Amino acid sequence: MKATTWGRRSILLANLILSSYHSRLVQAAFAVDKSVGGGATRRAMSTNTSHHDIPDPVVELGLPSPIILGSGSFTRKLILSQMGIKYDLVVLPIDEKNIGDRTSGALASELVSTLAKAKGDHVVQQILNGDPSIRGSLAGDEWVVLTGDQVVVQANSILEKPESVIEAKSFVKSYGLSAPRTVGACVLTHIPSMVQVSGVDTAQINFKKSISESADDLVDRLLDSDAPILSCAGGLMVEHPFVKDFIDGIDGTEDSVMGLSKDLVLRLLGELKAKLVQ
Repeated sequence: MKATTWGRRSILLANLILSSYHSRLVQAAFAVDKSVGGGATRRAMSTNTSHHDIPDPVVELGLPSPIILGSGSFTRKLILSQMGIKYDLVVLPIDEKNIGDRTSGALASELVSTLAKAKGDHVVQQILNGDPSIRGSLAGDEWVVLTGDQVVVQANSILEKPESVIEAKSFVKSYGLSAPRTVGACVLTHIPSMVQVSGVDTAQINFKKSISESADDLVDRLLDSDAPILSCAGGLMVEHPFVKDFIDGIDGTEDSVMGLSKDLVLRLLGELKAKLVQ
């Protein structure tokens, strides 16, 4: 009974934090961080002064902090910083192309969940194996690993990171014909208990039809401004001013489109805390 009560309290606390964040989060300036650092692990504290007054929800819930972020995505790093969440960066690539079924957009949720879990399992295994390049940089003996994955679904096709500029332009041209939607998964894994929680969030981007005619020029301008569109699922960068000019609206949240739903992260943190106290 006591464990159940604590679980309910943890979920309630996460909901309260979520409500607070909706009013306290400030809009971060567009920034690009393509570096991952010299080694496999890099401490990346939330040092942006505009976010110092935001409490870290991981700490608020009594979970181990900083978390371990198993992703080199600059937008995921930006979003966690906006949320006040401190993290250590551990990027360990896996062979994504040989994992999951990409034959239909209907399988997108299953695909991103499978990939996010595979990334998380890989990071966890290397930590448990005592890899000195990773373990030596991590403090303590308890951690929460966050991994994610995202694809874009357009006309029932799954679009991942474009493999060339030509493919990026082809993707963008299609967005004026039918609205694409992002499908993103987040997985939290606790070490050493190995308790794992996961979820998927989706959002639809409604573009103006004119984006199809302007796709070539838009992609060229983005590349000239050093926007890393080839590192983004579907070549989408809705946060970029050049792209915002072509958006009629988003059914969902911008952070979800960017690759990591803040609402989903907070919900999963609450679920993880509840499971750990059971």
